[in-house]
Amino acid sequence: MPDDWQRALAIVAHPDDLEYGAAAAIAEWTTAGREVTYLLVTRGEAGIDGLDPEECARVREAEQRASAATVGVHAVGFLDHPDGMIEPGLRLRRDLAAAVRRHRPELLITLNHHDTWGGTQWNTPDHRIVGRAVLDAAGDAGNRWIFPELLTDQGLAPWDGVRWVAVAGSPYPTHAVEVGPGIEQAIASLAEHHRYIQGLASAAGQDPHTYARAFITRSLETGAARHHSHPATLFQLYPR
Repeated sequence: MPDDWQRALAIVAHPDDLEYGAAAAIAEWTTAGREVTYLLVTRGEAGIDGLDPEECARVREAEQRASAATVGVHAVGFLDHPDGMIEPGLRLRRDLAAAVRRHRPELLITLNHHDTWGGTQWNTPDHRIVGRAVLDAAGDAGNRWIFPELLTDQGLAPWDGVRWVAVAGSPYPTHAVEVGPGIEQAIASLAEHHRYIQGLASAAGQDPHTYARAFITRSLETGAARHHSHPATLFQLYPR
């Protein structure tokens, strides 16, 4: 995985998306002094069955901020698109192009945009839509004639400095980030989503930390199997 960069912007659909796919690598990067910002397209308000969406949004925002801080990320933003009903189109493209112009990253990070997670496990509409929109945003942000109002109305000059888009959780990984101390931070980061984890059928009866450790361990073992037997977070990398 390239390491000659200083600023990254991670854009995903929901609170917890980065914790399931990229947090160990992000912890390693922030420890090395790199700047990583999180942008969530929704507040995850449809993510906990039995919890009112308004209250759920407050809970999941708080959990996401605590989770991000665990891996050294202190800038966390939300776009307030509707959870579970994100629409592809110009509004989303404009919002993401504005974010890229505002933060001026060299690396964009997102979650799996493919139809499945590999095999027949179907991916969600929000993940697919946001992942593809992030891939598009790298180009949109650098073209002064696409969304010119971002400059005239918001003072956001074009930014054509994105060099790569890294997709976590892809069934087609091309690159790896070896992880070490970041593993424990990643486990703690996922465990911060305790209300969300408690609502998962797959986590029934498990302590959030126990669930998080088991999930992260399995994920890193998969990475190790493909990367010289060293624990690793895998990405599909799109150079620009």
